Amino acid sequence: MARPAAHYKFASSGPEREALRVKGQFWTPEWVAKAMVRYVLSGGSQSVFDPAVGGGVFFRMAKEVAAEKGEAITLRGTELHENALDDARAFGLTDADLAGVEITDFLRSLDTLAVLGNRPWSDREETAIVANPPYIRHHRLAADVKRTLKEYGARLIGCPLDGRAGYHVYFLLHALSSLAPGGRLAFIMPADTAEGVSAGRLWRWITSRYRLNAVVTFRPEATPFPGVDTNAVVFMLENSTPKAEFRWLRCREAATAALDSWVQNGFEGPATLGECLTRTVEEAVTTGLSREPRPPYDGPILSDYASVMRGIATGANDFFFMTKREADERGIPAEFLVRAIGRTRDLPGDVVEITSEHMEALDQKGHATYLFSPDGRAISEYPPAVQAYLEEGVTSGIDQRSLIAQRRPWYKMETRKPPQFLFAYLGRRNVRFVLNSAGVVPLTGFLCVYLYDQNADCRKMLEVLNSQETLAGLASVGKSYGDGALKVEPRSLDRLPLPNAEQELGQAKPSLPKQLRLLERKKHGTSTG
Repeated sequence: MARPAAHYKFASSGPEREALRVKGQFWTPEWVAKAMVRYVLSGGSQSVFDPAVGGGVFFRMAKEVAAEKGEAITLRGTELHENALDDARAFGLTDADLAGVEITDFLRSLDTLAVLGNRPWSDREETAIVANPPYIRHHRLAADVKRTLKEYGARLIGCPLDGRAGYHVYFLLHALSSLAPGGRLAFIMPADTAEGVSAGRLWRWITSRYRLNAVVTFRPEATPFPGVDTNAVVFMLENSTPKAEFRWLRCREAATAALDSWVQNGFEGPATLGECLTRTVEEAVTTGLSREPRPPYDGPILSDYASVMRGIATGANDFFFMTKREADERGIPAEFLVRAIGRTRDLPGDVVEITSEHMEALDQKGHATYLFSPDGRAISEYPPAVQAYLEEGVTSGIDQRSLIAQRRPWYKMETRKPPQFLFAYLGRRNVRFVLNSAGVVPLTGFLCVYLYDQNADCRKMLEVLNSQETLAGLASVGKSYGDGALKVEPRSLDRLPLPNAEQELGQAKPSLPKQLRLLERKKHGTSTG
C-alpha cells in the first residue's frame, strides 16, 4: 500500500515548495515547539515521543527544557525517511539523541489500525507525545489509503469522518490511542482540523474522552509558517477526565519567548502576547476551536432563502472548457456548448454582476467561456466534428483521468441550471457574491446559489449577501487558511448568517421543510456536490 511521507520542511515558493506540500513537510519554529514540549513535559514525563521526527526540533527543545529542569530526557519517535535525520544532525542532534527513532511510518499498520484504536487503555504507553503531523490533504492520498483511514476512523469514533479529512487527522487519532493514562499530547495542525464538515463530530468524540487543556491560534502576523497557505493551531490534550472549560489564546506576536512562559505559568501571560480566554468546550466545539467565540445566533441563514451547490467538475478543463475561437475552429455545434465561467480571476474584485458584455469582453481577451457539454449518446450519433474531438480525447488519454473514468460514458458532462448568484468559495480578498445576469454556469471555482423564490428581487438579495454583516459571518462557517484566506464548502455556506435579511427584504424568516430544501437543491443539477 502506498504511504504518504511524514517529515517536515518549509519552502516559500516554486517546485521545491510543491514537492514539500506533497509530502506534508513544514518545519515547526523553535518558539512554538518549545512551548509545546514544555506542556507535554509539565505532566511529569521524562520521555518524549515524536511520531514524525523530521528535522528534530521537538527533540532539541525537549533537551533544552530538560536541561533547564536539571533532568534527564529520553527521546523516542518514528520517521519515514532516514535521510530526514541528516537534517536533524545538521541542527545539532547526535546519533545518541536519535538512537530511539524507528525508521517507519507512524501509521505503518494501516490495515490493523482499528485493532490498535480499540486496545485497552492500560496498553497505551506514551506519556508525552508532541508532533507536527504530515499536512497531507485528502486529494493527495491514494484511494486505498483513504479508504483504510476512513474505516479506521469509523471504527474508532463510531461513525465515518468526512472523506476530505486529511492524513493529519488520523495521525492525531492514532497518537491519542497511544497516549498513556495521565499522559499529555501537543499537536500543531491546520485549522481545518477544527473547521471541516466532520470537525464537530471529531472534537466531541475527543473531548468526551480526553481533557482539552489549551488551544493556541495565531493572528496572520504571528503565523508559525509565513508564506504557507496554512492557518496553524496548537492543541494541548491530556488523557485524564474531561473538563468543561479550557484556555484559548490568539497569539499576536511571532518568535516570542512569551508563548513558552504562558505555558509555564499555567496558561497565563502578558496581554501583549494576545487575547487569552477561558471558554467552554461545548461552545468552542460548536463554534470551531480555531475560531473566536461568537454570541449565539438564531436569525435567518442562507439555506432559509436558497440552496447551494458546487459548480461543474469537468475533470479536464483543458479539454472541456474552451475559447470561442477554439470552438469555432473545431466546428463544435452550439447545441453542445454552454456559456460558462471557470476562473475566479475572470471576475476582478470590483465585479458584483456578470453581464453579457462582461462575457464578450472575456471572449475578446481569448479567455475560455464555453463548456463543451456532450450528453450520453454514443459517439457515432454525434456530428462529425464532435466525433473527431471525442476521439482526440481518447487518443490523448482524457478518458482515463480519475474523475472522468468514473462517468458512463466518460464524456457525459454534469449539468447545472444557471444560478441567480455565484460565490467564489476560496479567496483572501474581495470575497463576494456575484449576480449572474449573463445566465452562465460556473465550474468548480464557484458555488451556485439558487433562490427558492423565483420572483424574489435579486438585487435586494445581492445587497443582503454582500453586506458587511453577511460577509463578516463567512469566518464562522468557512475553513481558514494562511494570510486570511477562507474556503467555504456548499453545506457550510448553507449556514451563513444573514442578520439583516428580514429587515432589508421586508419579510419574516421563511420556514422551509428540510425535504423541500433537498428537492429544491436537486432540481438544479444532476449532482448535489
